[in-house]
Order: sequence, then C-alpha cells, then structure tokens
Amino acid sequence: MKRTDDRLLPVLLICAQALVWPGAPLLRGTVPTAADLLVAALVAGSVTAALALRRTRPVITLIVVAAACAVGAGPLPTGAMAVFGTAGVALALFTVAAERDTFTTVLCVVTLALWQFLQNITLHGLSDNNGLDLVLITLLYATACGAGFYVRRTRRARQAAELLLNRAETERHRLPAAERRRMERELHDVSAHHLTAVVVTAGAALGLRERRPELAAEALEFATETGREVARALGAVRAPAPSREELPSPEERLRSLIAGFRRLNQPVDYEIDPLPDGAVADAAYGIVREALTNVARHAPGAHTTVTCRYGDTRTDIVVTSAAPPSGTTAHGAGLGGGRGQGFLRSRARETGGTLTTGPTPDGGWEVRATLPGRTAAPVEHSVPRSYRVAQVITAIGLVVQPLLPVLIVHAETTSSGSHVSAGVLFTLLAAAQAVALLWLRRAPRTVQLALLGLALLWPMAMSVGHYTGPVLLPPTLSMLATCASLVAFKGRGELRAQPPQTRTHPRPQVPLSVFLFPIAAATAHTTALTMAVLNRGTTLPTWTVITAATAFTAPVVAASWYGGALRGRRDKTAQDTQTQRLATWTEEAVRDAWAERRRIAAGLETTVLARTADMITEAEAGHLDATADRAREALAAMRALLDAVRDGGTTPALRPQPTVQALDLLAHQCRATGRDVQIRLTDRVPDRLPTEVDLAAYHVVETLLATGDNEPAVLELDADDSTLTITATGVPRATDTAVQDRLTARIAPLGGTLTAGRPPGTVNLRLPLAAPDDEERER
Repeated sequence: MKRTDDRLLPVLLICAQALVWPGAPLLRGTVPTAADLLVAALVAGSVTAALALRRTRPVITLIVVAAACAVGAGPLPTGAMAVFGTAGVALALFTVAAERDTFTTVLCVVTLALWQFLQNITLHGLSDNNGLDLVLITLLYATACGAGFYVRRTRRARQAAELLLNRAETERHRLPAAERRRMERELHDVSAHHLTAVVVTAGAALGLRERRPELAAEALEFATETGREVARALGAVRAPAPSREELPSPEERLRSLIAGFRRLNQPVDYEIDPLPDGAVADAAYGIVREALTNVARHAPGAHTTVTCRYGDTRTDIVVTSAAPPSGTTAHGAGLGGGRGQGFLRSRARETGGTLTTGPTPDGGWEVRATLPGRTAAPVEHSVPRSYRVAQVITAIGLVVQPLLPVLIVHAETTSSGSHVSAGVLFTLLAAAQAVALLWLRRAPRTVQLALLGLALLWPMAMSVGHYTGPVLLPPTLSMLATCASLVAFKGRGELRAQPPQTRTHPRPQVPLSVFLFPIAAATAHTTALTMAVLNRGTTLPTWTVITAATAFTAPVVAASWYGGALRGRRDKTAQDTQTQRLATWTEEAVRDAWAERRRIAAGLETTVLARTADMITEAEAGHLDATADRAREALAAMRALLDAVRDGGTTPALRPQPTVQALDLLAHQCRATGRDVQIRLTDRVPDRLPTEVDLAAYHVVETLLATGDNEPAVLELDADDSTLTITATGVPRATDTAVQDRLTARIAPLGGTLTAGRPPGTVNLRLPLAAPDDEERER
C-alpha cells in the first residue's frame, strides 16, 4: 500500500469529525470554547499521526487511538469524539486483523471491549437503558475484525497463488535442463563402465592371443553380454518408468553431502525429512552445503546439527554448530571471499523464503532458513511463547486499569433496576452470531441452523429487556450475520458436493438445497420482524405486517445471496485462470524436456545403439578384431553425443507430442510445484502402444492432473490383452462437467469409456488397444 493511501483515511476521518463537531454546533449557533477546541485539536493530531502509521505498528496504533479518544471524551461535549471513537478505532482494529495473526487480533478486540466496558462502568455506573450503543459497538468491532480477517486471508491466498505460479515458472525452465543432466550422467556411466570395459577386454585378449588363446572366447562372450546390457541401459535412459526413481532423492543428496563432511572429521548429526525434487530442494541443499563449508573453515571439529523439516506451509532448514574445541586452528578462515552470507540469503529469497544467521548462546553459530512448503503458501514466522505471555500480561494490565480508581476511591454505583437490560441481551446474541460465523467453513449446515434460531431470539430479547427504542432496529441488526453467511457461503461446494450427473444430461441439474437456506433465512427473519412488531402493539392487521416484513427481508436476503454468487463466480474465474496458467507452464515444461529427451534419443538410435548392435553381431560371429573396432566406434560415438549434450541444442519448432514414456517428466514437474503425484505402470503395460492410444493416454493423465486439485494423487496404468485402464485417485475436480467433457472428447474417437465418482475423487478410463474400425470411429 502506498504512503498516500495510508494518510488518506485519517484525513477523511478528521473532515468527518469536523463536520460532526464543531461543525454541527456552529450551524446551530453554538460556539465551542477555546479550551474545547484545543483539546479536540490535540486528540485529532494524536489520532491522525497514529493512524498514519497503522500498517507498521497496528497494535500500538489501536492503543493510542483508543486511549486518546477516551481522554478526549471526558472534558469535551457529546459527539466531539464520535467519529474518532467509532470509525477511528474500527479502522485501527481492522488493520490489526489484516496485518497481525489471529491470536493477537482476538486478544486486542477482547481487551478493547473489556476496557471500554469497565471504563464506562467506572465513569457512569450500570444503567438499565436500552443499551443500543453497546450492541452497535459490538457489531462494529465484529465487522472490523471480520473484514480484516477476510483481507488477510485473501491476501495470503493471492500470495500463495503467486508463489505457486513463480515456482511453476521456475520449474518450467528447470525441467529440460534437469532432463539433459540426467541423460548426460547416465550416458557417461554407460560409456565409463560398459563400453570402456569391452574395449579394454578386447584389446587385452588381442594382445595375449598367442599366449592365452582362451581369452578371446571370454572376451567375445563378455562383449556380447555387455553389449546387450548397454542396449538395455540405453533403453532405460530413453524411457524411464514414471514410478522408478533413478536419480538420488534430495534427502539422499543431503545425506551424501553430510557423509562427505564427516570424512573430513566434522561431527555432524542430522534429521532430514523427505523433500520433493525442485527449486526448494536445490535451495536447501545449497544452504546446507554453504553452512557446513563455513563450519569447516571457521570452526573445524565443532559439533554440528542439520535439521530439515518439510511441512504443508513451510520448510525449515536449521544448521547449528557448537563452539570449536579448544586448541583447534581454523586453517581455512581466510580462504572465503566474504560473499557466502549473501549467497545464502539470495538462495532463500529466490524461492520466496527468508534466512537469518547469528551466534548462539554457547558460542556457536546458527543458520536458519524458512522456505515455502508443500502448498507454496507464504512463509509464516513462528512466535516465541514468551512473546505470547507478554501479550497476555499487557492485555490484563490494560483491562485492570479502569478499575484502579474504583479500588482506590471505593466509589459505589448501584443499578436503578434489577432486570437485565436489552442492550446486554442484544450484545450476547450478536456475540453468539459472530462465534457461529467462525465455524461456517467447518460445519456450514449447523451454523446455518444456529443463525436461524438466534434470529428468532431477538424479538424475545426485546420483550424480556423491556426495549423501548425503534422496533425495526434489532430485527434488522439480527440480519447482518445471516447476510454475511450468505455472502461467505455463496452456495460454496453445493454443486461439487452432489454426486456426478449421468452423461444423459447436457448440463448438471441445480440442486434445490442451493435455494433452501435463502428461503429459510427469509422466512425466519420475516417471522422475527413480525413478532417484534406484534409484541410492541400495532393497529395494522397481521397479514399486513407479514406482507410488509416479507417485502423488507426478501430483497435483502436475495441481494446477499446474489452478491455471494457474484463473489463465488469471481473467485472461480480467478482460480480457473491460475489453474490454466499452471497447466500451461507444466505442459510447456514437459514438452521442452520431452523434446530434449527425443533429441538425445535420436542421437543414441542413429549412432551408439547402431554401433552397439554391430558389436554384438561381430561378437556373436566370433570376430574379435571387428568386435574391438565396433566397441571403439560405439565409445567414440558416445563421447561425441556427450559433447553434444553438454553443449545443448536448439529446441525444434515442431516439438514431438509426449507419450506414455513422458509420464515420468509430468510426475516430476507436478512434485516440483508442491503436489504429491505418483504414476505407476504395471508390468502388463506393453512397451509399445498403438500411436493413438499412446498419445491419448498421456493427454488423459495430463488433463486429470491439470484440474487444480492440491491433494495427493495416484494414477495407475494397467493393461490386459485388449484394454488399457487408467485409474486416478485424489482428483475430486475431475467429476466437473468441463473436465469430463475434455476427457470424453479425448477418448471417444478411440472407443474409450469413462467412469467417475465411484468412489468419490476417483476416475476410471478404459481405452481399447486395438484401433476401432472406420464404422465404429464414425459412430
């Protein structure tokens, strides 16, 4: 938020307060005294200065604004602090809810309410008036907190979406390079072990042919077996199985790194959670490596602990070293360039995290990094327990402060009556409605019933509390919570909660339960309003009162329901846009990596595999000289291919379409962006599928994983003699009509079938392995 925006609202509050007082008295001919104007100016200046800093110091701003308004309300006339005491305090409370955690917000609003209540008792004693000021203040504070919570949750959701998209874009460029490095490493292993061994063995057998003729047969047999092993290994390089983990996991890489430092006589203990491969894992590896290197340089022999915790919202990396043993010399202290700390922070910052370093109480050093977790949510900073205790003690002190004059002076205040005022009852009902709204997401049906029941209690509170104010005001106030629930719930989840519709319907049928709560809400509030009017007494007929109440409540409920529907449509559009961008980047990453794999595989097929096949043929024919020549040619072709892989290549304009052999790339990309995805191929799936089935199967899996779900997903591909079966679990949004239409359009030309929602979140597709004839395709 810009600084001018921070100053605009306080200026508007000053203008509004000036219109209420002293503007209104001046228009009536009453001129305030100079002392009153001076006090008002001092209070206005303090409140404005505090509100201008509300985003950086929200809690202090709330305390200053509330205290200034309370001090100014004493000597000034009624209404002199009306705007600052209501809108100013509400603005400060809204900022606390939007900028601070839930615990701090709840503590602030409870402390403020108790402080104002006790302050009012201290100054005026208990009174038996209607107490509408009490209920209005309660509703104002609840609205401010609710709006702040909504803004904070919306901002966090937007930040999480941005982090997820940034991670997806980073992984989009990383996946082709990672695939190139994987193939380069495995090709190097093949050339360094298998082909080199054949060349050496064949050369030794040729050199000892006269003295050791039996070595020739052994060399030929070795060349044949090794050549076949090379062909199998290169086949696995070209098409690794999605469920097979050839590469070392991030956890194994960290353990290997720690083992290397242990061999340097560095005592290192570790607790490492499994991490998905991706930018976060790379950052964690780099941070741990740099931290351990610094320990080895500056504190050799110091006991070090490495902790890596991977959670839903955050990943904590902590490297803590003790003080170095006495008598040790840091021989590497001057070897660094002084840029290590900057590199550490840049690694954390690139992934959306933070990093802090500093000494420990026992003379050691600690590096603590907080990186995004599984859901790519903004990093949450933990709050020490001692800070919470200090918050609670401060709140108790503020609450007790208004009671000090009573305890010292022993002032006696008595109530003029014995019954409970209507204001207290209204406040309790409003508080109960506010608490019910907090449970709306967890138990929507129960909350809806509770709100309807509480709405019917407001006329009873008017009667029991002998309320004499405006008869329409309490029932109208009772509608605020119901309207808020309509806007928040907005039919959320109603359509998806229903079982999937059969394919005979072109569109899903709208369930009646979507309209049930709005109708019940309109009926309940019409009944409450009618009871309030009839209890007060009226000369109008009952049916006229009911009609007028219906005409008042029905449009309000309908407007709230429609506003919630518009909000839901807007949120769904934003979510669909994010899902589409994420799916597009995943698609681009997989296609680039697949093109890189096919480019390298083409070089394998035309050079290395051809030379290896020739070597096997010569070895089986018993030609040792030709076998050695073919092995050298295969090794030279492998090295040339490795040089080409290292240099990289240009992506062709027409990239090949991914097939089932690219599912490992798709699963890798999904895991790298924070979703746990497993793709399994059983042994019954043929190595070569019909082209149409191969392409369709990949696109089906890609569509299922691009629905925007965040929960773990498992996809299994199985086959029998005539059918390829794809079973997906953990994809609840695949039951949406749009997703099913895309899946049906992909498999229908092949004669495939789709079954969704049995059990919920499960999709089963069947593709015939034999291509349909022309008549079946046309049908």
